[in-house]
Amino acid sequence: MNLADAQKAVDDWINAHGVRYFNELTNMAQLTEEVGEVARIIARRYGEQSEKESDKEKDLGEELADVVFVVLCLANQTGIDLQAAFDKKMDIKTKRDHDRHQQNPKLK
Repeated sequence: MNLADAQKAVDDWINAHGVRYFNELTNMAQLTEEVGEVARIIARRYGEQSEKESDKEKDLGEELADVVFVVLCLANQTGIDLQAAFDKKMDIKTKRDHDRHQQNPKLK
């Protein structure tokens, strides 16, 4: 599924199952919360913090999907074509960073 299809799927879901989109500020708070849940899993599973028993069953993929869902909501309600924005960003990064990371001694 490309990003345009994903945006449509989210919009279809909101229209079929939700009353309406939460406002932008509420969705920004929701996005922050979801990113925090991703950070918690990564910090405990891959970082130096110990993982609590209650965290061991948490699904990183599901939490990342929550982040994507809210990002798609924000794109929809602010009129952003996320596919076009992402394609543009990849082009910028490719031109700007073509050799940058390969020449970084910290990554060798």
